[in-house]
Amino acid sequence: MAVTTQLTWMQEKVLQNCFGGKQFSLLYKATIHGSSSGDLLQRCSNQGPTITVIYSETYIIGAYVQESYQQINKGSVILFSFQRTENSEFEIRRFKRCTNNDVDGQRCDRNILYYGNRDLNINIYRCYISMSYNIMKEIGLPLGDIRFQECEVFRCEDLLDQRKINMVTELSKSLSSDMRIYNPCRGLVHQIRILLLGPTGAGKSSFINSVKSVFRGRVTNQSVMGFDTKQFRTYSIKDWKDGNPLPFVLCDSMGLGEKEEGLCIDDIFYILKGHIPDRYQFNSIKPITPSHVNYIDSPLLKDRIHCVAFVLDANTVENLSQEMVAKIKRTRREVIKCGVVHVVLLTHVEDLHLITKADLVDPYRCMPVKFKIEAVHRELGFPLSDIFVVSNYTLEWELSLSKNFLILSSLKQMLRAADDFLEDLPPEETDGILK
Repeated sequence: MAVTTQLTWMQEKVLQNCFGGKQFSLLYKATIHGSSSGDLLQRCSNQGPTITVIYSETYIIGAYVQESYQQINKGSVILFSFQRTENSEFEIRRFKRCTNNDVDGQRCDRNILYYGNRDLNINIYRCYISMSYNIMKEIGLPLGDIRFQECEVFRCEDLLDQRKINMVTELSKSLSSDMRIYNPCRGLVHQIRILLLGPTGAGKSSFINSVKSVFRGRVTNQSVMGFDTKQFRTYSIKDWKDGNPLPFVLCDSMGLGEKEEGLCIDDIFYILKGHIPDRYQFNSIKPITPSHVNYIDSPLLKDRIHCVAFVLDANTVENLSQEMVAKIKRTRREVIKCGVVHVVLLTHVEDLHLITKADLVDPYRCMPVKFKIEAVHRELGFPLSDIFVVSNYTLEWELSLSKNFLILSSLKQMLRAADDFLEDLPPEETDGILK
């Protein structure tokens, strides 16, 4: 049976960020591995930086040690404490001690572990800790010895170490290669057309710029961000390596608004079926009609939309108004009625509480991201398997490995969805093309 920590996800995440973005690997748990200093040292020595966590009835107390674990831990030691609470918000009080004092010559009890200049002493066997008056006051603990129920020690490593960097680099290269050699299902079209829909400010234009940035090798802002576009725009993405267009086109549209604002729902059918040309100017209260001068009378399969991506801001998805929820649901019904496959892109995840750059490598394991994905499923009805996480380029000057990886991963899923759409087309819509 796997040995697990008593730390909640939130507590562990706060501690990880508190010490510079670390991942914790549980080395020792007193109730499992033995309640003596010898048991602890046997499992925790020569493991590099460690964090010791003590669980009393009302407090969690600990010590971060930069150097390898010993009975007497000198050098850089950070002591901390916070109250055990059911709330997600809690304050960590810290005290840092850097000492090279020779405390080895002082009398030591083999059952006690010492930290700093004997600022913290842990008796594993008798399950109590003692600290100096000033330190206890500094980190907000009640005076006197404190008894505890559990002691755990973790190895601390960088969340984004070189091994992970190399792994994500190789995966990103593979995804980029897949995009370049991708051929739409059955060769029915040369380029997949992906329509981005969503509330104003959700990140549609930012996603287009982000995809362009990945394949240009530098951050670019061709699609205007910061205000709602009134036009239907199509963006063919070119590969910076050879200048050739990639096998997909991203289509931007007017944002969904509340009540009569934003994209007119009646226009969605015409967009999906390919009747609306590039640079068409939308009118919120008046949809396009066949009599319009730029109306495309007989669009081909290559003019139609093959996949729709609903773009939603992770930070506001739980606070959408009833009008916006109703507008998104109605829009989704129109997409389904036209038989077009659709997914969700959840943007701005980098702004969620406690999310770090390292988390963007695998955001689906992070509780805040999981909660947001579940909220989209619960409030709007999208299947969990169709919700993908992205982090757009908005303020950056340089490309980010983790952002590139998420953008490419979501793009690959959209191309797969488009293939499902093409494969499912009835024969009367493909016979002329396949002959």
